[in-house]
Amino acid sequence: MLSDLSPQVYTDVSVDPFVRGFLHRPAKPSSQGLVLTHGAGSNCKAPLLIALADTFARAGFLVLRCDLPFRQDRPYGPPSPHDGKRDRAGLKNAFAALKNMNHLGPVFLGGHSYGGRQSSILCAEQPEVDASALLLLSYPLHPPRKPAQLRTQHFFHQQTPALFVQGTLDPFGTIEEIQQALKLIPAKTKLLVVESAGHDLGFKGKARREELPAKILAEFRSLL
Repeated sequence: MLSDLSPQVYTDVSVDPFVRGFLHRPAKPSSQGLVLTHGAGSNCKAPLLIALADTFARAGFLVLRCDLPFRQDRPYGPPSPHDGKRDRAGLKNAFAALKNMNHLGPVFLGGHSYGGRQSSILCAEQPEVDASALLLLSYPLHPPRKPAQLRTQHFFHQQTPALFVQGTLDPFGTIEEIQQALKLIPAKTKLLVVESAGHDLGFKGKARREELPAKILAEFRSLL
């Protein structure tokens, strides 16, 4: 069930890369904030992000779901190998924008697939960003059918607590592979396993797992 409070279009062009997305304001603010962003083939209008933003806003979070700079530059297609640094700069700007709103307390950072990966790299490389925790949806541990090409180099430096949400049918990483990878992270981690779900976590087209956003919220709160 969607909130009665419609999200507001949000743009901040005073920074480079600029911030573009939608702001979900809670009816009863809790002084907490969450930045959410999308995967390589999507944008901030992804059904999973909308459902999560609504659920967290209902729980008192001020939520900004935003487009990464590569998606601002072009409406379709994946990011190039050279886009990561600029996408992380855009995430940092989005995080700072949310942090400055209403003098928020804890602000969290997260995203689906590529967006989550860039969020985790940002926190590992720039701990001064000071995200209170990470929400990593379908972390792309490796390319499909290429388990040797692990994307875990920064895990050794990850000092930010993180909730990983992974489907049992995700070709970007099995549950067993994710469990092994989490042992590399010195910070506190939790893993929420979504049975019979692929990389989209059951949010493909009009299909959606109605109960999943609430489960993610509960698990995320237990991490804090």
